[in-house]
Amino acid sequence: MTSLRNAALVRYLPFAVFMAFIGFEEVFRLLAGKGMVTVTEATFYYLYPIKTLVVASLLYRYRKEYAEISLKDLANLPVTFAVCCVGLVVFALWIRMDWPLGAPRAPQGFNPGLLPGRDLQVVMTVVRVGGAVLVVPIMEELFWRSFFIRYLISRDFSQVPLGLFTLPSFLITVLLFGSEHNFIFAGMMAGAIYNGILYRTRSLAHCILAHAVTNLALAMYVLSTGKWYFW
Repeated sequence: MTSLRNAALVRYLPFAVFMAFIGFEEVFRLLAGKGMVTVTEATFYYLYPIKTLVVASLLYRYRKEYAEISLKDLANLPVTFAVCCVGLVVFALWIRMDWPLGAPRAPQGFNPGLLPGRDLQVVMTVVRVGGAVLVVPIMEELFWRSFFIRYLISRDFSQVPLGLFTLPSFLITVLLFGSEHNFIFAGMMAGAIYNGILYRTRSLAHCILAHAVTNLALAMYVLSTGKWYFW
């Protein structure tokens, strides 16, 4: 039982810490809206490098526990290419699903122009892109498609094969993955497709790759168009 708890912990803790940072930001935004504290939107930007570093440190610390991430899977080049294309499809759909109904509030996004000085803007943008492409996909896929989707099938999730389909676990992860994002329907779409990759490839590495490709394409789109609300 202890080993099972540890197996769960190392997969949900990075995600939980990431979400705790977001919760902290939202509390301060609420207080600022009531005039109880004085902060600007740019103030929250400085938390992102800390959040990214803490989560990356946890992932690195527990890296030997993530046996389900097999880079050898990526050697299957036709599948890897197809997964990259799917990641781009998710991006293309995402930017067309910025429906007001899909967001609980108007997302502020990350606008580096609000930061003082060109050097700081460049550094923070690099950190933002790096976090979105290298840290977030690993963290989220470990939680949603390695831990949670299997935990919904059996509390002894480590005994559930990767990519085992059940309708309840599919629907619940899609709904909750969507609720994690500002654009809920876009998040649900992405969650459904990433689940589909898991079912088709039985590879968490391919899920992470697709997620990373989506986030990289979205980052390049945001930087080229200035549509910061997607961030």
